[in-house]
Amino acid sequence: MPRSLFGRTALGLLLAFLLFETLAFGAVWQWVVRPLAERSADDLAARIVLAAKTWVELPPATRTDFEMELSFRHGLELAQVKERLPHRADRGLFVSLLENALSRRTQQHIVLKQGAEVTWYWLEIQSADVLLRVGFERERDTWDAPLVAVGIFLLGAILTVMAALLMAGRVSRRLRKLAALAAEVGKGRSPLPIPDRGAQEWLDLTAAFNRMVEEVRALLENRTVLLAGISHDLRTPITRLHLALSMLDEVDPILLARMEHDLEEMNRLIGDMLDFSRALQRDEQALFDLAHTLSELAEKAESLAQVRWAAPATPCEVKGSESAVRRIVANLLENACRYGGEAGVDVSLQCAAGSVVIEVGDHGPGIPADQREAVFRPFYRLEQARSREGGGSGLGLAIARQLADAHGWQIELAERDGGGLMARVIISRGT
Repeated sequence: MPRSLFGRTALGLLLAFLLFETLAFGAVWQWVVRPLAERSADDLAARIVLAAKTWVELPPATRTDFEMELSFRHGLELAQVKERLPHRADRGLFVSLLENALSRRTQQHIVLKQGAEVTWYWLEIQSADVLLRVGFERERDTWDAPLVAVGIFLLGAILTVMAALLMAGRVSRRLRKLAALAAEVGKGRSPLPIPDRGAQEWLDLTAAFNRMVEEVRALLENRTVLLAGISHDLRTPITRLHLALSMLDEVDPILLARMEHDLEEMNRLIGDMLDFSRALQRDEQALFDLAHTLSELAEKAESLAQVRWAAPATPCEVKGSESAVRRIVANLLENACRYGGEAGVDVSLQCAAGSVVIEVGDHGPGIPADQREAVFRPFYRLEQARSREGGGSGLGLAIARQLADAHGWQIELAERDGGGLMARVIISRGT
């Protein structure tokens, strides 16, 4: 069973069409075509038998005129012969019906013969001691007209099915387009409104979809504004707490350091939440050198761990958001340095004509295959990274995935050869 709406509609229509056409053709054949063919064959047999009997009964002097009359007016060639033709004509429906009608009327075994001219049928009738040969053109198969009517009927049915398939295909294409636009909305993008045209049901659907897009966009904007306001309100008391801690006297230095660390962690978490809320906002597209951007990021990451990066000899220019690329790669480098920094981190760039691939690999513990998608969820942490000391806020990969989705890029995690994790970002040229 096809999975698409068009495939299922086409299969259902074709099956119904085949069933209907089979029944219709059987009925037309049984009650229209075959009766007409039998009537036509019987009429021609009656005319041939009558002509043979008339020829036998006429005086010999008038038979020539009668033969000419049969040829000009009735398309029948009649003559007396001494030998029968040896070759039988090809059997078909009309030939079989005519042979049966002639045999029934003459009480003889009559078969149609093939003569020198392939466009004529011939037959021999024995009348007393005279052997008569009668011929007529193959065009006398007068039952072709019903078959033409059946052909026209079939053509109309085929055109009806084709029209139905075209309409189903149009609906299927619109639904696929709507599904693609819904996926765009799911990734945080705001596609252009769908034009309001078509049937009333489609107008209702497009209107509801356009309203949903606007509501989702408004919700995302409200989320960003809300988090920005909360961040501003929280950072002010955090700053005051920092100031108050710096003015305390005779306080345990270890306790003071822990309190300051907690305040820094709160401040960093607020920043990550803001970045997460703003990740769906697309920046202006511009042409930039990706190799130069990666070189700067690799140099900054050297303070966390050893970064092995070899810049390509030629620039790798892409059109897109440089700030989004910087944030995605920075988050991947931070994770790689945190969990696999002892063995170093490898960064590579594959700059092809159709797409650009950035790879960030480490030799850390890696991520199990069944959790490689889950780690892109906000605040999701693996068991080995649940502690505040070992793991971050749990938003780094979530921000990277949302940024990639918002710009039409791909980001995936895979097991690295020799152990560790390979993070891969695929950027299509022209996006």
